[in-house]
Amino acid sequence: MQIHLLIVGSLLVALALIHIIFPKYFNWETELKLLSLINRQMMLVHTFFVELTVFLMGLLCLTSSKELIHTDLGRKISLGLGLFWITRFFIQFFVYSKDLWKGKLFETTMHTMFSILWAYFSFVFLFIFFKYGTV
Repeated sequence: MQIHLLIVGSLLVALALIHIIFPKYFNWETELKLLSLINRQMMLVHTFFVELTVFLMGLLCLTSSKELIHTDLGRKISLGLGLFWITRFFIQFFVYSKDLWKGKLFETTMHTMFSILWAYFSFVFLFIFFKYGTV
């Protein structure tokens, strides 16, 4: 299971770093001009904190994989992370509109890949909690 935490950690760090290109890729300079100053800045600040949180989750997995598995606190943290990622998995299907990806090859591929990724993260963290002991 430790290898899975190292894989998850690497993927989370990569995911966090991908957030750096979001403003340019999604053309936020133009798209966000329509928003009020507070909404524009909230979008940028929230994206930064999502990026930071995902990066720190990745570092936690890379530096403390044994502790996440073999300590009570680690398993509690794993439960929290599992619930976080399973919530993200359900948001993929029940919050985002199908119109964003359905019938579009690239978008459908990304939707599928990220759905699998969220499911994998959820499984790893929840498996740790339920297999190695409960709170």
